[in-house]
Amino acid sequence: MGSRKTAGWIATGVIVGLAVGLLGWSAAQRRHRLSLFHPDKLKRLAALGYLRAHPSVDSARLLRDYLEWEPSPLLRRRARGVLRRTERLLRS
Repeated sequence: MGSRKTAGWIATGVIVGLAVGLLGWSAAQRRHRLSLFHPDKLKRLAALGYLRAHPSVDSARLLRDYLEWEPSPLLRRRARGVLRRTERLLRS
């Protein structure tokens, strides 16, 4: 019976940890929404996440400029995906 209780506490801890992590990432995205051209790659990634969640014509224009500027292939690939999604949502 004790191991079931321990497993329950571990599962609760994992769920709470995931929830706190998601809230923290959301806060980072909001905080860094204007950091698309920041030297820190993590801040640029957070800005891409924010733009993905807030598609607009201005976001699409900004993403096109960003794609010309971004030196990291990984972030350029992510930005292309965000731009495609934004354009698709704007067409519908």
